[in-house]
Amino acid sequence: MEQKIALLAGDGIGPEIIREAVKVMDAVGAKFGHRFTYEKGLVGAAAIDATGDPYPEATHRICQEAGIVLFGAIGDPKYDNDPSAKVRPEQGLLRMRKSLGLFANIRPLVMFDALADRSPLKREIVQGADFVCIRELTGGMYFGRPQGRSEDGNTAYDTCVYTREEVERILHLAFKQAQTRRKKLTVVDKANVIATSRLWRQIAQELAPAYPDVTLEHMFVDNAAMQLIQWPTRFDVIVTENLFGDILTDEASVISGSLGMLPSASVGAEVALFEPIHGSYPQAAGKNIANPMATILSAAMLLEHIGLRQEGAAVRSAIDEAVRSGIVTEDIAEKGVQTYTTSQVGDYVAAFIRG
Repeated sequence: MEQKIALLAGDGIGPEIIREAVKVMDAVGAKFGHRFTYEKGLVGAAAIDATGDPYPEATHRICQEAGIVLFGAIGDPKYDNDPSAKVRPEQGLLRMRKSLGLFANIRPLVMFDALADRSPLKREIVQGADFVCIRELTGGMYFGRPQGRSEDGNTAYDTCVYTREEVERILHLAFKQAQTRRKKLTVVDKANVIATSRLWRQIAQELAPAYPDVTLEHMFVDNAAMQLIQWPTRFDVIVTENLFGDILTDEASVISGSLGMLPSASVGAEVALFEPIHGSYPQAAGKNIANPMATILSAAMLLEHIGLRQEGAAVRSAIDEAVRSGIVTEDIAEKGVQTYTTSQVGDYVAAFIRG
């Protein structure tokens, strides 16, 4: 198989972790007889510095033509600390999602047994946790109109808007995801208060008969927030709207004990983008200490998305072996135990795949 991949390294540690993911992808290609080619594009602060635009048209074309994107991270303190900045790196991320039609963010969380004691929760609570959060990306309050402030500046307003089409497409995706797993879908909403949530609940119930093998449940977002901490193993697939999903996926990410272990995918009708959920971690940039495993696991999701399930499983097995063997960066290493650099972890995973 031959596959072109758009590479958007981005800012901070982005170039370092993307480099290790490419190393692993090339190991997969060598092992299984595939050829991956890469085209680089600028995004975020790096793109602002070069072009004045956090998501240049040239980068957009690269992503569209490839159809598959491997993305690092966005963000730079020089923009965070400048209140007068008119263009910010994060604007590029929102525009990229919107212009590529990436309507669903998929975040799997698997609790590695060797890391269960690193979780802020007790081992007996998190051990065996294995669920997927699916967040709608293009609708809701982040994009709703009208939005703004009153003339005197003392009142602000945002509008949460969802259409049937937006809700149906992500619920179909969630039902199908549940069919490949333990066949349980939790739709998170606030239907007792919010009109858009009632639309979500109505459409979920309308679609459910088409997926008779999936058990559907509804849960208010405040209850879901509590149960994610109290009983994370009860969940299989969770789907929710943009704002709720933004909050719940960040809450869920803490369960594993390290953001450096969590991959994600953002998918649309024509393009799919794969990225670690963590940020650009500028304090670690250039130091070769960042954890590349979330990015490598994002590459595994990429492989599975294009139909290479055996290859994706090989990457996951290599990561599992690295964790069990202690070939990890400082963020998840046991105290007093030798730690490994970003590139050393990538080398180990790639070598394990090659056999």
